[in-house]
Amino acid sequence: MAKLSYKARKALPKSSFVFPGKKKFPIPDKSHARNALARAGAKGPAVQAKVKAAVKRKFPAIAVGKKKKKGPLMVASKGPRPVATGRMKKLMGF
Repeated sequence: MAKLSYKARKALPKSSFVFPGKKKFPIPDKSHARNALARAGAKGPAVQAKVKAAVKRKFPAIAVGKKKKKGPLMVASKGPRPVATGRMKKLMGF
């Protein structure tokens, strides 16, 4: 993400912010938009929804709200096999 100096931030048009009145969450480029998406979750669901909508509107190519696929529950290792019981045995093929 490129460093946004005070002068550059002040020169940005209002359309480059998620909250133009407060000049919060600048999204002048894709890297800042991704950063705003990453940080919005800490501010609450209402802010996160506004940030997602603004990023989607300005940068439709950025995937907004898509969850990453989770990896396998257990990774094969060279150590002893874990003890599995009941339903887990069926799922793991023991």
